[in-house]
Amino acid sequence: MSEERDVLANRLAKMEKWQAVAGSYVNDFKRQHLAAQLHAEFNNADKAQLEEMGATTAICGRVMLRRVMGKASFITIQDVSGQIQCYLAKGQLGDEAYGQFNELWDIGDIVGVRGVMMRTNKGELTVAASEIELLNKTLRPLPEKFHGVTDQETRYRRRYLDLMMNESSRRVFRSRSQIVQSIREFFNDREYLEVETPMMHSIPGGATARPFITHHNALDMDLYLRIAPELFLKRLVVGGFERVYEINRNFRNEGLSTRHNPEFTMLEFYQAYANYKDLMALTDELLAVLCKTVVGDTRINYQGLALDFGVAPQRMTMAESLVHYDDGLDEANVDDAQALRDRLTARNAKVLDSWGVGKLQSELFEAVVEEQLAQPTYITEYPAEVSPLARRSDHNDAVTDRFELFIGGREYANGFSELNDPVDQAARFQAQVAMKSEGDAEAMHFDQDYVDALEYGLPPTAGEGLGIDRLVMLLTDSPSIRDVLLFPQMRPGETGR
Repeated sequence: MSEERDVLANRLAKMEKWQAVAGSYVNDFKRQHLAAQLHAEFNNADKAQLEEMGATTAICGRVMLRRVMGKASFITIQDVSGQIQCYLAKGQLGDEAYGQFNELWDIGDIVGVRGVMMRTNKGELTVAASEIELLNKTLRPLPEKFHGVTDQETRYRRRYLDLMMNESSRRVFRSRSQIVQSIREFFNDREYLEVETPMMHSIPGGATARPFITHHNALDMDLYLRIAPELFLKRLVVGGFERVYEINRNFRNEGLSTRHNPEFTMLEFYQAYANYKDLMALTDELLAVLCKTVVGDTRINYQGLALDFGVAPQRMTMAESLVHYDDGLDEANVDDAQALRDRLTARNAKVLDSWGVGKLQSELFEAVVEEQLAQPTYITEYPAEVSPLARRSDHNDAVTDRFELFIGGREYANGFSELNDPVDQAARFQAQVAMKSEGDAEAMHFDQDYVDALEYGLPPTAGEGLGIDRLVMLLTDSPSIRDVLLFPQMRPGETGR
C-alpha cells in the first residue's frame, strides 16, 4: 500500500506541474488518423518510399509502452483501433517539449502526436513526431503490461481496465455489437417492425419468474421491472402489427451464476399467421446467418464442443427426451405421476403435492435431461401445466405447441404457437394465481387487460424469446455470462459494486 501511495503522490506532483504549464485539461487536439488506418494505408510502403511520400498525420491515444534512450525515445500509442509506434527525438521536438516528455509522461497517459510516417531500421511502421501534447495525466499506473488483466474479479469489477489491457475482451464486445446489428438486419429484411414496450409493469407477466419490485411515488403504487415483454408485444399483434420484434432488457430476481445475471438482454419476436414449427425453421436460419457473420462458418467450437449450425437440430418431445435420457422411465410410466415423483425423490429434488404430471415432467427434465443436450436440440410438446401462454396441441390437450432450443446443456430459445383463446387464457391465469397462493413466487398474476385484448381477437400467431447474452457466449466461445456483459452484477467488493 505504501508503494501505491508513493506512485499516486509522484503522479499527482507531475499532474500539478503539467497543469501549471498547460493551464487546464487540453480539449482541442484534432485526430487525423486511427492506428489501424495508418497500418492499412502504409502497410506495403518500405522505408525509402515513406521518406519520399512525407505523409503527415495526427494521432492520439493512451501510452502503452515507453522506451527512453537519452535524446531519442519510442512510445506505443493505443487507440480504439489498435496500436502504433511513435519516435520522439529531442532534436526534432526541442528541449522544452522533450524535457516535459521525460519528466511528466508515464505509461497510461493520454497523448497526442503530430508527425510524419516512417519505418524504423527494424521495419516497424512509426510516426516520427514533430509535435507532442499531453492530453490527460493519469494518476494510477496500468496493470502489468505483458499479461494484461488476468484476475477475473478485476476484469468484471473494473471492466475499463480489462478493455484497456486485453484485446480479447475488446474483441468479444465488438462481436456482441455485430451480433445485435445482424439480428436487426435479419428481422428488418423480413419486414418485422422493431418496437419498444414498457420496462415498468403494473402486473408482471410474460414469463414465470420472480420480479423486482419498485414504487411510483406520484401514483402511490408498486411497479415491477419487466421480466418479459411478451404480453405487450402480443397486444401489438392484436392491434394489427403482424410482425414485431424487440431487443430488450429484462430483469429477474434470481441468483448469480455463469449462466444467469439478474439484468439480461433478450430478443423477442412475434409473427401472425405462423406456428411454432415456422419459428424453429426461422431460428435455424438466424443462427446460421449469425455464425457466418461472426465466425465465418456455420461450424463453430464452444468450449471444446464442435457444433454445426448448417445442419438442422434434432427434435424430441419432452416425453421422448425423458424416456431417452432417464433409465428409470419408459413409455408406459412417463405419464405416471407416482413414477415421476419417485424419480425426483431419488434425486433429492423438491416435490410439492400440488404438482400434476406436467409439472413433474418439467422438473425431472430440468434435473436429468437438460444438461445432457450437448448438440443443438429442440424439445417440443411442453406440458400445458407449465406453459400458461402457449396453445394446446391439437392431438393432446395436456401438452402445447411449444419448443425450447438447447445447446451445450443450456436453454437458448423458448417459442410457441400463442394461446389466442381468451377463455382458456383466463383459466390458465387462474391456475397460476392458485400456484402463487400456494407459495410459488414465480407463478404469474392474472392480467385482465391482456385477456380483454384477446377478446378483440389475436390472429393465429407464434412468438419466441432468444437470449442474446448466451448467444454471444456461444459465438465468442466465452465460458461465463460475465465475460459478455460489460458490467455484470457482482456481490459488493472493494470497489463497492
